[in-house]
Amino acid sequence: MEINGSRMIIEALIAEGVTKVFGYPGGAIMNVYDEIYKQDGFEHILARHEQAAIHAAEGFSKVTGEVGVAMITSGPGFTNAVTGLADAYMDSIPLVVISGQVPMSLIGTDAFQEIDAVGISRSCTKHNYLVTDAKDLPRVLKEAFYIARSGRPGPVHIDVPKDVSAQIAEFDYSLPIELETYKPNTRGNARQIKKAMDAIAGSSRPLLYLGGGIMNANATEEARELAKTMGIPAVETFMARGTMGHENPLLISMLGMHGSYAANMAMSETDLVIALGARFDDRVTGKLSEFAKNAGVIHVDIDPASISKLVNANYPIVGDVKSVMEEMIILAKDKIDSERYAPWLETVAHFDELHPLSYKDDSDRLKPQWCIERLGELLGDDANISTDVGQHQMWAAQFYPFRRARQFISSGGLGTMGFGFPAAMGVKAADPERVSVNITGDGSILMNIQELMTCVENKLPVINLILNNNYLGMVRQWQTLFYDKRHSSTPLEMQPDFKMLAESFGGIGYVVETKEEFDAAIKDAVEKNVVAMIDVKTHRLENVMPMVPAGGSLFNMMLESKD
Repeated sequence: MEINGSRMIIEALIAEGVTKVFGYPGGAIMNVYDEIYKQDGFEHILARHEQAAIHAAEGFSKVTGEVGVAMITSGPGFTNAVTGLADAYMDSIPLVVISGQVPMSLIGTDAFQEIDAVGISRSCTKHNYLVTDAKDLPRVLKEAFYIARSGRPGPVHIDVPKDVSAQIAEFDYSLPIELETYKPNTRGNARQIKKAMDAIAGSSRPLLYLGGGIMNANATEEARELAKTMGIPAVETFMARGTMGHENPLLISMLGMHGSYAANMAMSETDLVIALGARFDDRVTGKLSEFAKNAGVIHVDIDPASISKLVNANYPIVGDVKSVMEEMIILAKDKIDSERYAPWLETVAHFDELHPLSYKDDSDRLKPQWCIERLGELLGDDANISTDVGQHQMWAAQFYPFRRARQFISSGGLGTMGFGFPAAMGVKAADPERVSVNITGDGSILMNIQELMTCVENKLPVINLILNNNYLGMVRQWQTLFYDKRHSSTPLEMQPDFKMLAESFGGIGYVVETKEEFDAAIKDAVEKNVVAMIDVKTHRLENVMPMVPAGGSLFNMMLESKD
């Protein structure tokens, strides 16, 4: 059929099974929004800022595993969205982001709201397109969804000039995708997998190092079965929280800069690292020359560019981590004697006994760790937990009892303050039956506070749990520990009344200073099922511990706060 470019975009989204689109209209993308008005194939949710629209699409994608979709206009609409694109790129989140552009005849003339969107997005997207003819739109849209979700997932950007969105052309969405230079390898090399399993069978202290790629591959069940079949302990990265399940006896905990003593020591003492969907991020490895320096490395990843990029892999396996683990499980049943690793498990348990992940609940003010533990006791598996970035984010990763895949939604690689609230909004749109909680700080929450209006208007009852210490807490912690307590521009002495602020938008607010008030606020917010802000007055100078100083070795942790 012959239709205009804008209608092609709508038809493609419907064909891809898209149910939610987050966005913000403007002049250059107005033709597309006119077609959105006419259709009923998906719901469009109007964010109040373009950055928030992208984060909401990220949250939707993270909790469902599907491609998130956002639409924005040209110029400042696009530049506002760049942070979201960069965040999705760093965390391998599949998105398709469609932006409007000035008409073809005006490109390069410094026209009103013109920006080189394709040039800007090149470094923070998996792929991008400038569509110059409407006849190319069906192919581009189909390729974009395929590229976003296949291989190592990531955001794809499509820039559509306004005159192209009005052009009439043939729409045929049935054509096959043919990309000569992009053919992700999903099956791991069988010989390499066998060599890796032989190495595991010959090791004494193997350690499973589980990364966010396991979530992307929907492979948590395979990870649990592999660990159980081999009897090998596992550590999770920040992005992999929930992979093993909180109560799994083979889970040590999170490793890295704010990982547990047991997890970091296990990585330091292992003789074989089995990296599954992990990229050896600097926040995990610490000082590279000291990272697992006596261990061989098995590295499984869908992205060949990630293997041996930072740590040399003795057994590199390029492939989908789910597929590779399925083959490893079959071989493990014949090759691996799980009793072999009993002494190693005892050593790991001893590490945890020496310095368990804990805190001192000895303050007249609420400890943030207690708040997160208690939230887990009250909501558990019934909640999806999003976070902003800062101390609260690390405490959430340390102390919430994550038991399932895609329960924890946060900004990892880019560390984007302001991510949590709009992401939690997207999570609630995707999974309305579960409670959506954004654990945030009094600094982060103000960065996308305008989304209170989006949530109220669209009946998306996100609970914002504000751990309020009147500081930019993580920066303050570094200033305390490494800058002789020179707290430069980190005290937040002036803050809004968050309770009244929530109510002014049509939500509900709470001020919490005691444990009893905390319980009552959480239970009431869940029962009322409306947008909520719970302002929890917490201990001001609490630090996130353990901590590996930047550039330090994993085994050289700061275990206690030294304020």
